[in-house]
Amino acid sequence: MSPTTNMLKAVSAAIALTAASVASADVIRIDETAFTPDAGLITFSEYSLGTVNPTYNPADYGGGADAPVVSFGGYFTGQSLGGAGDCPAGAALSGCVIGTPTGPLSLDPSSPNTFITNDGANPTSPVLSGSPTFNGAITILFDTDIAGVGLDGGYFDAIGGTAITAFDRDGNIIGQVTNEGMGIEFLGLVTEDGANAIAGLQFSLVGSEPAGFAIDNLRFGTADQIDVPPVAGVPEPGTLALLGLGLAGFGLSRRKKQA
Repeated sequence: MSPTTNMLKAVSAAIALTAASVASADVIRIDETAFTPDAGLITFSEYSLGTVNPTYNPADYGGGADAPVVSFGGYFTGQSLGGAGDCPAGAALSGCVIGTPTGPLSLDPSSPNTFITNDGANPTSPVLSGSPTFNGAITILFDTDIAGVGLDGGYFDAIGGTAITAFDRDGNIIGQVTNEGMGIEFLGLVTEDGANAIAGLQFSLVGSEPAGFAIDNLRFGTADQIDVPPVAGVPEPGTLALLGLGLAGFGLSRRKKQA
């Protein structure tokens, strides 16, 4: 096989790989400024302290007629809390969730409760905590799919110990982001292509977090309610097409010279 043929095959494979990455169901990390003013916002001050596993209808948080119903619990059906051999070193077992959710996605009614409480470490308290207080996983279910979601998490005393994980309606993981700092931090993500594909979100431990955690100021929205940032390093479809045409021309030129 000639060097030219090898090169053409290698570059063609690279184009196919790049095209696949453009269509992947990954997520992009975003901050709170990516959400437009008409995106959903739940501050947990809408209900009284002590409310267990709250469910928010659109009217409860000022959402429109097409906005999702948002429900909270400990974990999804098909999951469970991890044991000592399942969870990362230093992670509280009450905040470590294992297993794959079963579809269609639903909250497990037997999972530990979430509840609204005050948090002296969070200036925008009240917050939503898992069980036990500030040491339990928090899981969120949307009754209609959204494109992006984010929340204020903390108070963190370790970097990379806590994550939000997005799931689709069938229980498949779409993507995950972890905390990058300490204190109160906004953790947000959106589907890479801006598709409304997120049915649920889980806030749980993926490492050590000595101070515990809770959530506040949950933001969420469909594709038209989020400014999706461009994906760095991924060529536009037009760039791929031009590269393909260039390869075709290169191959034709080689054949003419050999003739």
